[in-house]
Amino acid sequence: MVRTSELLFVKSVKDGIPNRDPLADSDARRLFGEDDGRISLSDVSIKRDVRDYVLAKYPAGGEDQRYHIYIQELRRDKYLLGRKELAEWIFERAGIGEREVDSMERRRAELAAHAFDVRVFGAVYSVGSQSFHLTGPTQFGWAHSLHPVETRYVQGTVIIPSTESQGSAEGTSREGKQQGTIWSTYYLPFAIFAMPGVINGTIAQQTGMDEVDVEVLLEALWRGTKLRQARGRGFQQPLLLLHVEYEDPLFRLGYLEDGIRLETSGEIPSSLQEVKLDVRALVDRLVANRAHIARIRWWCDPELALMGELPGTPGGVEGPNA
Repeated sequence: MVRTSELLFVKSVKDGIPNRDPLADSDARRLFGEDDGRISLSDVSIKRDVRDYVLAKYPAGGEDQRYHIYIQELRRDKYLLGRKELAEWIFERAGIGEREVDSMERRRAELAAHAFDVRVFGAVYSVGSQSFHLTGPTQFGWAHSLHPVETRYVQGTVIIPSTESQGSAEGTSREGKQQGTIWSTYYLPFAIFAMPGVINGTIAQQTGMDEVDVEVLLEALWRGTKLRQARGRGFQQPLLLLHVEYEDPLFRLGYLEDGIRLETSGEIPSSLQEVKLDVRALVDRLVANRAHIARIRWWCDPELALMGELPGTPGGVEGPNA
């Protein structure tokens, strides 16, 4: 049985914005206002990293067909598949016939059994008169930068013209544009983010999430951060992943992220070498509540300087399940 547990995930980004705000000209998301200076990443962004990693590792769903991904961008004849079609696509690959999912209860059970993200994050299924809502045992909070951030607005040019030259039936041609296009974007030089998460052991029983799923989730958080790279998202690096499991399924400390603080040589750091992560307040909370804790595991990038010694079992520098 999966124990109730909490996660604390710290990662950095260079030269990009991993989660843009479409209401702010695709600048970084700011939940605290300009005066505060911090920026934020949504839980949707974090879950996308996890899903994409599982898709890359298990493109055919794994040997036991338990690691398909339900929420993904999948096309058929140029059209995006909807919720019903995505579910049927998974059932087809898992060898499940239509008669086996003839009721909403069976459809929900089979989808959870064969889709990793449904078991772990839950799902909303609404197609005509058929609908169900499955709450996921794993929930992430917003990831906030541990320091103020100043984004930059930059422009550049693309040498390839935006319009092609075109020929005609008479053999003449009409030339396209003679110069490239101008691009513009926001980016941030460097930032460090902390994200809390929780795994509810009671809800995990309802969705079928097991201990193997927990290990895949931890692995996907660490390695998925490195996998989903793009020019606009910047270069991302996992720095610290803490997993605290509890004896009592109804107990949790909560707000683990409040126990860490970033020490910097200046107000706005520009590299990992300019910071130290102070975990001493978090350590004090963990030690004071050790009677409630079944196990503590953590993984840390060797380049991240820690102030304080985390209890529990440290993992390898390559992350979970390396």
